[in-house]
Amino acid sequence: MTTTYDCTIEDERARGLEDAQRAIGEKKCVVLPTDTVYGIGADAFSPQAVTMLLVSKGRSRTMPPPVLIPRINALDGLATEVSAEARKLAEAFWPGGLTLILHAQPSLDWDLGETKGTVALRMPADDVALELLTLTGPLAVSSANRTGQAPAQTAAAARDQLADSVEVYLEGGPRPLEGDPGVPSTIVDATGPVLRVVRDGAVSLEQLREHVPGVLGLGEDPTAEGEAGAAQAVDAQDDGGAAASASGSSAVTGPDAEPIAPAGDQQP
Repeated sequence: MTTTYDCTIEDERARGLEDAQRAIGEKKCVVLPTDTVYGIGADAFSPQAVTMLLVSKGRSRTMPPPVLIPRINALDGLATEVSAEARKLAEAFWPGGLTLILHAQPSLDWDLGETKGTVALRMPADDVALELLTLTGPLAVSSANRTGQAPAQTAAAARDQLADSVEVYLEGGPRPLEGDPGVPSTIVDATGPVLRVVRDGAVSLEQLREHVPGVLGLGEDPTAEGEAGAAQAVDAQDDGGAAASASGSSAVTGPDAEPIAPAGDQQP
């Protein structure tokens, strides 16, 4: 049975988070607010749950979802060969609008789709999202909409599109918040010897270079053949509202490299 909880009310928020945790444990999907737009989330370690997420959106395995995490120290449990430069960027911009494409831990029992051994990670700057992630652990999350439709900016709008394919809707009010431009996350491919931007977004190249001067901007690395990151397909757009095509990493997954997600689709 599909239920919506108003997370702007403290008691209802607590009940909603508890029910969402239950739903995730039962391999079902939930809708949650993020710092950009609303996302549809599922247990990242359950192939069944990830498949349900993709089916709910009308998406194939060639566009695997990114993974949202509750804290920076989850990075090493999910990714391997994390460079000092990638770690600097995570420490500087998480929680926030930065997605890192990394080599996935080969020992993990998960199947996000055709990722070619990479995973796109982000820590969102949203209290409800972080509370849920703390309860559930990492979640595969994509924008809460049917592929090709506009990303939802409220849980009610998400329910209009996703209906009963989602078990629990967590309503936290409009996303992005008033005054926030709703720019999608910047995606950085950190799988090669040099970090490179594969989608411009919330964190500017200048900001990135304040911490890692050698980061390559979009289009500055035309000879990235053979890098593992060019293997993962990411949502070409973030759950943040603005259309932004990614190129370069993994077939980008939305956490995206080519193929690009259909118009309207984003990565939370």
